[in-house]
Amino acid sequence: MKLFPILIAALSPALCSPAHAWDAVPQKVADSVYVFVGDTGPRTATNEGMNATTGFVVTPAGVVVIDSGSSKHVAAKIEAAVRQITAQPIRYVINTGGQDHRWLGNGHFADQGIPVIASEKTAADIATRGGTWADGMAKRLGPAFAGTRVQGPTRRFATRKTLTLGGESIELIFAGGGHTPGDIIVWLPRQRVAFAGDLVFMDRLLGILPVSSVPHWLASFDALAALRPALVVPGHGTPAPLAKADKETRDYLARLRAHMKKAVDAGEDMQAAIATFDDKDFAYLPIYTELRGQNANRAYLDAETE
Repeated sequence: MKLFPILIAALSPALCSPAHAWDAVPQKVADSVYVFVGDTGPRTATNEGMNATTGFVVTPAGVVVIDSGSSKHVAAKIEAAVRQITAQPIRYVINTGGQDHRWLGNGHFADQGIPVIASEKTAADIATRGGTWADGMAKRLGPAFAGTRVQGPTRRFATRKTLTLGGESIELIFAGGGHTPGDIIVWLPRQRVAFAGDLVFMDRLLGILPVSSVPHWLASFDALAALRPALVVPGHGTPAPLAKADKETRDYLARLRAHMKKAVDAGEDMQAAIATFDDKDFAYLPIYTELRGQNANRAYLDAETE
């Protein structure tokens, strides 16, 4: 399995600073594997809502796109970027989860008859919340969102599915979700590369949503770690070895969950639990100040339901 360490090193967080234009330049990180690294800051009109890391895999029989982007326009830019690398047709699109920039470009590909695949949980998530996500992105992007519609996956699976294309096996693994209910791992066994979607945040603090489940998230991360990937492509941030994902995602979640679970079990109120949570080891991460409070709040509420 061949990785491309010089390219990976070049994908520094400095290239992901907030509010740069999303230019859809694919960067090779392993044999036949390409990524688009988005901002580590918030979604903006300038970055076209693409504060996310996505990518694609090239095989001798076609291309698999991993996440369709934040709009029809972004999906078209992804397709054009694929064409810069290969003349092979796009055979499949995979949605790694239910957040907007993972699937709002689905219509562009579905209109061409390209199958769009996601977990059953993501399909249900899009059916429930897709309109809200689309309305929010439309307000953010304005005219750049024109022509985008809510389009869920055209194919779905429960827990595992293997795509075989051009001699490549691409494994789709649902281990419980986490950031959103249907988050999956896309595992490339030959390259030992895992696209982790929003199960992994690197180079910025992760965000816990109202629909997130910290226990499920940790279980999904354990499933990712069990694969022993040589490289993790996160949902946000720069591709890196598993050790960095472990430090910046799992360690944070595990510490937050343990603290809030202990507080709930002891009958401690939420504000006191938040005030005593020690997360200063993660203060170096972008968006720490903006997200730490909401994360602690939601982790406490999550612990109350365990």
